[in-house]
Amino acid sequence: MADEAWEARCAALWERLDEFGREEFVQAMQDLAAETDDEAVGLFEVGGAHDSKGFTEEAVGYYGRAVEAGLSGVRRRRVSIQMASSLRETGRPEEALAVIEEERGRGSDAYDGALAMCEALTLAKLGRDREGLSVALVALAPHLPRYQRSTVNYARGLVGLDPVS
Repeated sequence: MADEAWEARCAALWERLDEFGREEFVQAMQDLAAETDDEAVGLFEVGGAHDSKGFTEEAVGYYGRAVEAGLSGVRRRRVSIQMASSLRETGRPEEALAVIEEERGRGSDAYDGALAMCEALTLAKLGRDREGLSVALVALAPHLPRYQRSTVNYARGLVGLDPVS
């Protein structure tokens, strides 16, 4: 696992993202990643740097290697969201949906809404707009001050499911 000092430096570099050109930021993150003993974390952060600077195809490779290297914790959840998004944007929405479905099976956490957002966009990319809208509405429902049950039931109705009572 990366130590606290390295994590702080990584966070500080991300805060300065907009100060760097495309290649400069990626290089700065590669240099920083080379300093950590946690290969999986380093690969994840380099993948994110590529993604954030528009090198989406390259990011997918780094994300896959980070998973293979044993990425864990919150970064494991984030890599699935980021990889699915990148796959969707590089013309592989079916692969993205598979990543999302696998991640959904891993449990629930604060990133559930982000995972739902990614799923909704991926379904829309596949021409399955009603399903995407349904996913988005179900994710939104818990945040509404009222109408949670009716929102979920309308969302279920969009895809032919019976209402919940």
